[in-house]
Amino acid sequence: MEILKVATEWAKAEVFSTRFFIIFATLFLAASAGFWQMGKTELAKAYIIPLLVAGILLMTIGLGLFFTNKARITQFEKAYNEDASAFAASEMARVESTLKEYTVVFKVVPMIIVVAALLVIFLNTPTWRAIGITTMAMMIVILLVDGTAHARIADYYKELQSVEKQE
Repeated sequence: MEILKVATEWAKAEVFSTRFFIIFATLFLAASAGFWQMGKTELAKAYIIPLLVAGILLMTIGLGLFFTNKARITQFEKAYNEDASAFAASEMARVESTLKEYTVVFKVVPMIIVVAALLVIFLNTPTWRAIGITTMAMMIVILLVDGTAHARIADYYKELQSVEKQE
């Protein structure tokens, strides 16, 4: 029963965390609307589309993760009640796989930030500057949220291992 409690607490924390993607997406979309309505300079107008795209991407990520993790809460209980040992094994495998994916994320996202910074430095047109700066901002948001999610899932993995040893 302890493993179900640990899994449910992790899923609830993930649901809370994914709301930050939605909050940042809303801010990006609001900024895009603000530049569209009040942007007078060429650079201000260049931010409209990149901010809109970034907002839509962050909203898609946030909503996708929100509903996936929300559904997991009820799925966890059902899977645990059907076969507790199979549930524990599947969770261990899923978490191990997810931890490996984070290794890739923490290597690729910083590289994207570097490329975006180079765009800002070397391409001096308003459109490319807006794309570069918006990309850096979006990737920083992803790093912030995924950084906390990675720490949370690493702790969850340790808890799963300790619960598994106890049972």
